[in-house]
Amino acid sequence: MKRILYLCIAISMFFSGYAQNEFSSKFTPIPPKDNAPKIKNGILPKVDLPKNISQKDIKKQEFTAEVPKTSLLNTAKIIDKPVSLDVVNYNRNQNLGSYKTGSLTAKVRYRDAAYVDGDKIRIYLNDKVIDYEVVLDSVFKGFEIKLEKGLNKIDFEALNEGFASPNTAEFEVYDDKGSIISSSQWNLGTDYKGTLILMKD
Repeated sequence: MKRILYLCIAISMFFSGYAQNEFSSKFTPIPPKDNAPKIKNGILPKVDLPKNISQKDIKKQEFTAEVPKTSLLNTAKIIDKPVSLDVVNYNRNQNLGSYKTGSLTAKVRYRDAAYVDGDKIRIYLNDKVIDYEVVLDSVFKGFEIKLEKGLNKIDFEALNEGFASPNTAEFEVYDDKGSIISSSQWNLGTDYKGTLILMKD
């Protein structure tokens, strides 16, 4: 009987030595790594966020270089070519070109270059207003002027930019024989001007 009792005690000690002890009170789990910022006094630490660049700053960075103007006589008619770039900063006055002509009159036509979005312009001839407000449509509008000897300056001032910026227009200028003097476009911000110069011999 004693042998059986000793055998039972020995077997129970043997199995208790190999038993798992994760569930005992002495078990301490390894805490997970904490990458979250620590909160002190209920205030999160400051985090450096990337600087937000505004559209205005982007424009300043992209359009700092001045575009050189052609001042020499390139052909028999063109005195100063208009600036034509794929992307133009429209928040500035725009040179629409200078042309020499022997014509007595000039007919100027213009219309919205993109879809009609309510673009409005004011037209000047030699710094005098000849039309206070013109709404650009999909069809050409225009006027005819008698050219004075020497410089004849025509300014198109953008009164707004419509629903889609900028103020865009296609224009054409014809001499008194119906031959085209100039055909181009402008892209203007509000209150900026596109200037066309006709020099009469």
